[in-house]
Amino acid sequence: MADAKEFQDRLLSLGLARVSEAAALASAKLIGRGDEKAADQAAVNAMRDQLNLLDIAGVVVIGEGERDEAPMLFIGEEVGTGNGPAVDIALDPLEGTTLTAKDMPNALTVIAMAPRGTLLHAPDVYMEKLAIGPGYAPDTVTLSMSPSERVHALAKAKGCGPENITVCILERPRHETLIEEVRGTGAAIRLITDGDVAGVIHCAEAEITGIDMYMGSGGAPEGVLAASALKCMGGQIYGQLLFRNEDERARAAKAGITDLDRIYTRDDMVTADVIFAATGVTSGSILAGIKREPGWVTTETLLMRSKTGSVRRMSYRSPAR
Repeated sequence: MADAKEFQDRLLSLGLARVSEAAALASAKLIGRGDEKAADQAAVNAMRDQLNLLDIAGVVVIGEGERDEAPMLFIGEEVGTGNGPAVDIALDPLEGTTLTAKDMPNALTVIAMAPRGTLLHAPDVYMEKLAIGPGYAPDTVTLSMSPSERVHALAKAKGCGPENITVCILERPRHETLIEEVRGTGAAIRLITDGDVAGVIHCAEAEITGIDMYMGSGGAPEGVLAASALKCMGGQIYGQLLFRNEDERARAAKAGITDLDRIYTRDDMVTADVIFAATGVTSGSILAGIKREPGWVTTETLLMRSKTGSVRRMSYRSPAR
């Protein structure tokens, strides 16, 4: 029999799916209600309760914030029964709080788990991100390339023209120049209002989503979650931390980061096997959202293991409460 203290990803995966499902079901009651904080808090509470049922000695390394900022699931919080393997937990109880509050597409609950010490402890700062799906040679695109060079390089690798490339970019004023340059190549852009974990995941299923590449800056913690997903699905992601002031540099130092200019690859951010679960809250191009029928509620969850490359889409139906 395997040592119970080892990271048994197969045995833990279904429990992780339940954690993700519980958070989605809790936040679903607030879809379209206009209250972002209430939706996020409901997801946090449900996710924390379910995590504490798992036989793990877990530590939240990507969470809701520092201890004094987040009432639950703060960075450094211990979760689980303590009777199991030591693991790192990265989570976003509700990726897309605004999407949920406004009943817009692609709100998800997201969580990843890996052996202790194998997930990058990314500080709560911005990260420049670049991601593509599986099937390409390493460094087909890099952060050292200009945005237009990336489009042309990916088009060449794909065997098509730039006009056949679609790039996903978070719609923010800081990306105006990036958007202009990408459009100048003839490539199409899919703008998203929130949810860059989902944005990166789109690249891994280009034949379904129509997205070939993700570019732009967003939260560094979300970069680690996105890297966890691509570690399971295949694909490449590069990330470089961005600092606006000394306070943000101090956050990086507190997280144990000494090289502030380092460019992280997928396997730098996630150094061992990982399991990943995401459940749809509102319907989007990755997952169906919560579906309500008389007496029943149904969720769809993406459950993945990097060790085997398995990707499951699971439907869960339960009595409505």
